[in-house]
Amino acid sequence: MSLSNIDITKVKYFDLNNEVNIPRDDKIQLDKDKEALTDFIEHNVRPNTKHFSSLKERFDWLTTNDYIEEGFIDKYRFSFIEQLYDYLKEQGFHFHSFMAAYKFYAQYALRTNDKEYYLENYIDRVAMNALYLANGDEALAMDLADEIIHQRYQPATPTFLNVGRKRRGEFVSCFAIQTTDDMNTIGRTINSALQLSKIGGGVGINLSNLREAGAPIKKIKGAASGVVPVMKLLEDSFSYSNQLGQRQGAGVVYLSVFHPDIIEFLGAKKENADEKVRLKTLSLGITVPDKFYELVEQNQDIYLFSPYDVQRVYGVPFSYVDITKEYDNMVANDEIHKKKLNARDLEDEISKLQQESGYPYIINIDTENRANPIDGKIVMSNLCSEIAQVQVPSKVADDQSYETLGTDISCNLGSTNIANMMQSPDFGRSVRAMMRGLTHISDVESLDVVPSIKRGNALSHSVGLGAMGLHSYLAKNHIQYGSPVAIEFTGVYFMLLNYWSLVASNEIAHERQETFYNFAKSTYADGSYFDKYITKDWGPQSDVVKDLFAGIFIPGPADWQKLRDDVMKDGLYNEYRLAVAPNGSTSYINDSTASLTPIINRVEERQEKMIGKIYYPAPYLSNDTMPYYQSAYDIDMRKVIDTYAAAQEHVDQSMSMTLFMRSTIPAGLYEWKNGRTSKMTTRDLNILRHYAFQRGIKSIYYIRTFTDDQDEIGANQCESCII
Repeated sequence: MSLSNIDITKVKYFDLNNEVNIPRDDKIQLDKDKEALTDFIEHNVRPNTKHFSSLKERFDWLTTNDYIEEGFIDKYRFSFIEQLYDYLKEQGFHFHSFMAAYKFYAQYALRTNDKEYYLENYIDRVAMNALYLANGDEALAMDLADEIIHQRYQPATPTFLNVGRKRRGEFVSCFAIQTTDDMNTIGRTINSALQLSKIGGGVGINLSNLREAGAPIKKIKGAASGVVPVMKLLEDSFSYSNQLGQRQGAGVVYLSVFHPDIIEFLGAKKENADEKVRLKTLSLGITVPDKFYELVEQNQDIYLFSPYDVQRVYGVPFSYVDITKEYDNMVANDEIHKKKLNARDLEDEISKLQQESGYPYIINIDTENRANPIDGKIVMSNLCSEIAQVQVPSKVADDQSYETLGTDISCNLGSTNIANMMQSPDFGRSVRAMMRGLTHISDVESLDVVPSIKRGNALSHSVGLGAMGLHSYLAKNHIQYGSPVAIEFTGVYFMLLNYWSLVASNEIAHERQETFYNFAKSTYADGSYFDKYITKDWGPQSDVVKDLFAGIFIPGPADWQKLRDDVMKDGLYNEYRLAVAPNGSTSYINDSTASLTPIINRVEERQEKMIGKIYYPAPYLSNDTMPYYQSAYDIDMRKVIDTYAAAQEHVDQSMSMTLFMRSTIPAGLYEWKNGRTSKMTTRDLNILRHYAFQRGIKSIYYIRTFTDDQDEIGANQCESCII
């Protein structure tokens, strides 16, 4: 028997799983999913897994046949590895749904070169991750094994999939780079996009510094073509560099809402755009300063400024000028060419495109910089909008070498599973182990192909620990998503993540006697970052939330004050620590709902290549939890925004927040619809974006629209960047 010999017309697991979607006596047949899981393990996994007489024989065979690396294994006594395996087996791990097991074996389990046999199970993959991430530290390896096997911690897909393998991809697959206003940097950016896409990277690219179409190019006495042709070059680059056809290269380009090419930028994504400029696969995002919201609210005209002139006047690239602060000066300055539009007309153009495609992502750039504890400026985001880190622009010479090597961003991600973390025997110990595992990925990452990313990572040691499974945890505990109790819980949970990630980073800095670059210029170093935690108790206030956190240490102002003193004394190793990414297949493996978002369906339908439809019942779904599983499309999006705002209060980077809308909005959901059309309009999206801005939301990812003909718009999966 081998995997290719399985006759899918005869196995029962797909049919059993499909019965989950067929109600019986008006009830969801949840038991059928358990039967499908059992049948899958019995008829797919067990007969097609290569077995060994001992653990030593297994490791020797895998090493000899070039399946796993030797270096990290050699850092441990083999008796310890046997001890680690004994512990993992004692935990009695098993998958809770057919989807979880199917996703693991289809996407993560190591197979023979001919793909016919599995060479590992979930315990083996956990062991590989624990041993690699601990880098020879036996105590840490045991801690990480404990966190991952109990699914309190989930490394990002590139890490979880690749660690330990001899033939592997990179451990990170999410990057952010920027270009400045010259041909050399544009060429270098396109090369970087090719290189990063080749290794499986999802790439964010900032184009705001490029001069607009029609701007003068004095050296050749000509005129610039603007950002759209560069966007087309980038889209073609991602399409070409597609890992031998295995996957489509993925990228997002960002442009300031004050850039003169903004209308053309948005227009390139429209369905009816001319084929010469139309972008089919490239994602769009815009950076939005506070001034834009102010101009819209006052129904004023908006001036769009030439990046070439702005750089000439201010001496820095366009992205690095504080437009909100300098707006009136720039309007009055005759040296800066400008274009005038009505601000509300521009806002409507943004909403029209969001209705049509889900794009653009919105980055509230002043909000990000106000909350930024690090010296420097945030100018863009990544492919999923959760990364918010400072960058320094590079200057590229005519021979494509660097005259000035700046810093760009790579994303080292991982996620806590909220429901399982709330059962942790020691919340703080869990987070500290996770931070050390993430930090090791940052330490070993070294991308020579893009020197600015290599330098940025080497100086910052940045990571992004997040969370998944909020809705499933709330439903399990009979709490409605978006209720005051749910929002209070979210705030306390992320306060704890913030506290313990700071403790861990401080401990690493103390041990290594090393901090991230320019720590002395951060608000951590002068202690001001901690002011809000020392002057207010952020712990649970309601009895319900106090009960949820019963037995878990809650730091009070005195604890934060001691942490402040420790950080001021020994510093932090990681420049950035927290970010909430969207979750892909790992949320299924964890039997969790994705990220902090509400579910879409109680039984989710997934279309799998070559297989057909697979159904995934929401975790903990039962008659008792059913009322707490309301679809995102039927929830007031202000509740989602309030939920993310509660978390954002404690997250130093950003979060991938998706908004869910119906083409026909349910009656009574939004009071401003009363007496108006029930159809979704640009006004609805405008109101929600302004509400998000007022609540301190840093970024908005997709707008997903469920249409009247049962289709979804803006539902693309960002495969490179999802955890």
